[in-house]
Formats: sequence, C-alpha cells, structure tokens
Amino acid sequence: MAFFDSEIVQDEAKRLFLDYQQLMELGGEYGKFDREGKKLYIERMEEMMERYRVFMKRFELSEDFQAKLTVEQLRTQLGQFGLTPETMFDQMHRTLERMKGQLEAQP
Repeated sequence: MAFFDSEIVQDEAKRLFLDYQQLMELGGEYGKFDREGKKLYIERMEEMMERYRVFMKRFELSEDFQAKLTVEQLRTQLGQFGLTPETMFDQMHRTLERMKGQLEAQP
C-alpha cells in the first residue's frame, strides 16, 4: 500500500491541517486572551507541533517514493528561507518557550 493511500495517514493529515488552521485563527486573538487562555493556547500549539514532528518522521522513515518526494519538497521549500525541518521545529519551539517566559513574567 502506498504511503498516502493509508487511511491513518490521510486522517492524521486532515486532523493536523484542521487543527493548525484553527490554532492560527485563534492566534490572531492571542493578545486578548487572559492568562489561562494564553497558557492553553501555548499547550495546544506544543501538542500540535509534536504531532506534526511525528507525522513528518513517518514520512522520513517511509520507503514509499511519494513520501520521500514530499520530504524533499519540504526541504527544498524550507531551504529557500535558509531553514531545514529541524531548524523550523527548533524555531517554533523557541517561540513557544519565549511566549511561556513572557507569560510567566506577567503579574
């Protein structure tokens, strides 16, 4: 079975995409959240990023041609911005850590 033919892969891709869209929409209102809302938003972002990291690792470990091609396309696209998937995840993690630090510094 091809990588993208798997119902599990398709379902997780859909859920990741929808969850990401919802979080991005909510993120536009982040400044209006109370302290607990901000903490919850950061937690949800961390959970989503971990799911995305695992999903991408499945692509990397797969022997499927389409999965390998997808990884290479992502690397090429990120490379145009001077990034790799690893640096992208590191930057996202640092951003979330900075957001946590700002939240803890608030009275």
